[in-house]
Amino acid sequence: MTITGAVQRTASPVASQGLEGNGAGDGVALRASLRDRAAAIEAAVDALIPAMPGPEARVVDAMRYATLGGGKRLRGYLVAEVAALFAESAEADARAYRVSASVEMLHAYSLVHDDLPAMDDDDLRRGQPSTHRKFDEATAILAGDALQTRAFEILAETATHSDAVVRTDLVLALARASGAAGMVGGQMIDMEGEGRSLSLDEVRHLHALKTGRLIQYSAEAGAILGQATAEQRERLAAYGRDIGAAFQIADDVLDATASAEELGKTAGKDLAAEKSTFVALLGVDGARREAEALALRAAEALAPFGEKAERLRDLARYVVERRS
Repeated sequence: MTITGAVQRTASPVASQGLEGNGAGDGVALRASLRDRAAAIEAAVDALIPAMPGPEARVVDAMRYATLGGGKRLRGYLVAEVAALFAESAEADARAYRVSASVEMLHAYSLVHDDLPAMDDDDLRRGQPSTHRKFDEATAILAGDALQTRAFEILAETATHSDAVVRTDLVLALARASGAAGMVGGQMIDMEGEGRSLSLDEVRHLHALKTGRLIQYSAEAGAILGQATAEQRERLAAYGRDIGAAFQIADDVLDATASAEELGKTAGKDLAAEKSTFVALLGVDGARREAEALALRAAEALAPFGEKAERLRDLARYVVERRS
């Protein structure tokens, strides 16, 4: 992987949190890859949301607070790692990291809004006060709004790709993944499901939208950047869909079994909110088995890409074995 001078920096301890001690696949190589790409994505976000003076400074500070300084960068990692299947150069890396930064901004906006009192009402995010606690609710809402629009602005800029068709495909795919038929729709279903029993199929659908669609988009965005064939794009979308589902199941297991210190956010919230989860419906062991089956199927979708997709195969295992 080539990282230009503009993004050569050491990953923060928070960015690496939860990666050490992971036994998935070639753990050493995966951890190094995750750290390197997380550092590059962090630098790209920093450059694309620069601090500024003036009366709008507060909302920009809130945007930077919500987006910088940690997280697994799973979605951004997927964009860059998939794009590298098709092209590896300083120029290709720079384009991929712009798209990685874009999806991380979109994800951060969703978390800022998710933590608000009107939604999941959480005071902690990545071990720090949630954005509305660090600033205030109005600023958090505006910061989320601005992060969402900045994400699409980046995709539309010519620096992301010289081909307007590629840029349009990226914008369209992200809009579909994040709107009412994707992430936002899933959040609505999740909120309406509190306090009542959902079937397993309903829970699968909920999380395919709320969590899975943005992860699927991230894998597909790398394919769009690489101008993949229709078959390649379909395989990579299937890979993203399955690890997205596996990731959410692992989250349900962690919510039921991990501490707040491990998670960096409040633990046990699903049970307290009487939510229907994979753990509630399948038990911890049953949920783990379903996640493992999805990770295996995701890895199988990568067969045509050979050894170049080895880190992506390792990632499929990592998402179900992580502890944060």
